[in-house]
Amino acid sequence: MQNNETRTCPICGKTYHDHPALSRTDGRMEICPDCGTRQALEAVGIPAEKQEKILEVIHEKLRENDDKNSCG
Repeated sequence: MQNNETRTCPICGKTYHDHPALSRTDGRMEICPDCGTRQALEAVGIPAEKQEKILEVIHEKLRENDDKNSCG
């Protein structure tokens, strides 16, 4: 899901257009979806290296869905 608003993640510094996640550290800070996913995976004990692999799969699947939706 994308919108026209550009945001900058206070954790990683990347800009993004997706709906923000709420940080698990304070429950109020808006962060990028990737940092939100990392925090959630960290909370259940997934090591950082595996978190990045999971994020790669998520991004790959999102690209595939975008490609399918744009071919119509």
